[in-house]
This record gives sequence, structure tokens and C-alpha cells, in this order.
Amino acid sequence: MKRPRLLRTGIVTCLSLVMLTGAVLASPTLRSGSTGHDVLLLQKKLKTVGYTIHSVDGVYGDETERAVAEFQRDQKIRITGIVNNATWRALQKAKKRTWGSNVPKPEPIPVPTTGGGQLAPDNQPILAPGKVNAIIRTAKSYIGVPYKFGGDTPKAFDCSGYLQYVFAQNGITIPRTADEQYKLGRRTTSSRQLVPGDLVFFTTYEPGASHCGIYLGNGQFIHASSSKGVRIDELSNSYWSPRYYGGKHIVK
Repeated sequence: MKRPRLLRTGIVTCLSLVMLTGAVLASPTLRSGSTGHDVLLLQKKLKTVGYTIHSVDGVYGDETERAVAEFQRDQKIRITGIVNNATWRALQKAKKRTWGSNVPKPEPIPVPTTGGGQLAPDNQPILAPGKVNAIIRTAKSYIGVPYKFGGDTPKAFDCSGYLQYVFAQNGITIPRTADEQYKLGRRTTSSRQLVPGDLVFFTTYEPGASHCGIYLGNGQFIHASSSKGVRIDELSNSYWSPRYYGGKHIVK
């Protein structure tokens, strides 16, 4: 016997609700390297509530991980960059983020006094040529240290925390965040003008300078990658090249 159209519609709607509820209750764990429809839904939701996602492509890369970490920070969830049940539940309830109205912008992390000196000045070279090799040696000594959003010690680094720590070990105190570090030195118009020791910046999870590293020469830079920790990459890399924001010449 054929069911009435209204009854069939109601059954389909109920089944959809059950499936949706089940998906929330048994939410998948997503992390760097995950792919598929669940990642696509995650990216769409993060973008809807105000987090910067340029590539809604179903691939859990650096940009998605950073957006998740920022969301976890704002929601006072343990910051891991990994989407677990708690993060899914918070996303279901999340409303659009708007700085200055219902959500205060987080205060910048204070600059530590490890370097023991005055904060490096903006728009001026700060690194003596004789210190370049020491900076690079220090930077390379932490290759393999894992990434952690907010990390600023050899246990785990984020990109700007890594730079600040490396310079502090050499007696130079620089700002804590990538956008503030971008104010150092003089801007180069081309990557060909960079010299070893200069800083390089990229646009990743938000407009402007949001990721940073130290230029090593020969087209290479060292940085704290959110997917693989401290490592060396090429400026010509297919991921980093289109995201290159500019270099800052800091060597005197």
C-alpha cells in the first residue's frame, strides 16, 4: 500500500534529524591531514562564524588548523588544533564573531624579558652582520620541535613564539606576534633582495602578516610549521609561494 505524501515527507524529515543528531553525538575527530565531507562542513561552519578560511576544500591544512585553534581559544576550550567532541559541540552553538561588539579582542601575549634588553625598534635594521650565523645556528638547533598554538618554549612553538625565542637567546628582544614582528626592519620589494637573517612573512589564517620565519639564503627559510613543527622550507614551495606577504630586511 502506498503511503500518503505527507506521511512519507515526515518519515524522511525524522530520519534526517536522527542522522544529524547521531552525527553530533558521534562526531569525527579531525586533525591536520584529514580530508573529506566532514572537513568541508567544519570549514564552512568556521567561516560562517567569522574565522578566516580562504580554501573551503575539504582538506585540513595549516589554515584550518589555525582557525580551529583560534576558535578553541575564544571558546576557552583546550587549544589543540584538533576537532574533538567538545569543539564540535561549541561549533553547533557558536554565533558570528565580531570584535568590539559582543566579543572582546584577545589581549596580546606579553613580551618576555628573556632577551634582557629594550624591545627592538620598528622600521629599523636590528641584527648586526656578525650575529647572523649565531641566529641561524640557534634557529636550526630547534628543528623538529613540535608546533603548538601559543607555544613559546622549546617544548613547543608557534611561528612568532619561535622567532621571539631564537632572538632572545641571542640577546635581542622582539615582539611576540607576527603582525608586530612585521614592523621590524625595512620592507623588501622582492625576495631576491633578502639576505640570510632577514625575516619572511606569509598570509595564512588572517589578512596581513600572520605567519613568519627566518630567511636562510638560497631561497630557503626556517619556521615553526603548524603541521610539522620547526622545519626548513623553500619560498618557492607550492603552498608558501602564493601566500608570501613580504620580507623585512633586519640585518644592519
